[in-house]
Amino acid sequence: MRISLPEDLPVVQAGTPDARAALVLHGGGGPRTVLPLVGHLAATMHASAPTHPGWDGTARPDSITSVARLATGYLTRLLERGERDVVLVGSSIGGWIALEMAIQAADDERYAGLIGAVVNIDGVGAVVEGAPVADFFALDARGLAEAAWHNPDRGYVDPAGVTEEQRAIQQTNGRTMAAITGTGMSDPTLLGRLGAVNVPTLVVWGESDRIVTPAYGRAVAQAVPGAQFVEIPEAGHLPHLEAPDATWAAIDPFLAKH
Repeated sequence: MRISLPEDLPVVQAGTPDARAALVLHGGGGPRTVLPLVGHLAATMHASAPTHPGWDGTARPDSITSVARLATGYLTRLLERGERDVVLVGSSIGGWIALEMAIQAADDERYAGLIGAVVNIDGVGAVVEGAPVADFFALDARGLAEAAWHNPDRGYVDPAGVTEEQRAIQQTNGRTMAAITGTGMSDPTLLGRLGAVNVPTLVVWGESDRIVTPAYGRAVAQAVPGAQFVEIPEAGHLPHLEAPDATWAAIDPFLAKH
């Protein structure tokens, strides 16, 4: 089955079009959660952040039933557009998609030279013994803020202040996420397949992340050949939102080198 993404997916883009391409992949919170990454990367790269199919009211093709298939869809799009040496920057679920793309690219000669580097920011997806992924779907608004943020008050969104339209989008996003990632937000085969990744990889982790702990992040980094691991102080699951300066200090030297 050919897997292709809808042509009309919204994409936020910034930076010089002829600069090196960065594909920024958002997590369950949607594209707004990665806008600071796009803005920062735009200083030296051409950064693009698509909305994953099924998020924020977009259509999800019947063929997109897993992270692996979504990764194939993004690889196909990059290939069709003649991209080379693309940097994948993924947050949360986006980190999982980025790793899956790197694995598939390493295993298929059609994608040779397509992916140049991976930055995985608090990515879910693996099954790590002794460090389970939090039961995201069982968390209420307060529980989510406490699990995902170093300072929960910054991340807490009072449900009473959410409009019916916003609530409907949140519910649809949640259903899409469950359909693609499964309710455990993990693939039991992923950790064992990470040894195939053959591009420079940086794993960035918030020290206060309780969705997936730093111990989980270190296990993921150790499974990727040559990967670097950097822990961000006073940050949770979204360090680029909570501690942006420290996050840029981790990412920028890696990208300058690779």
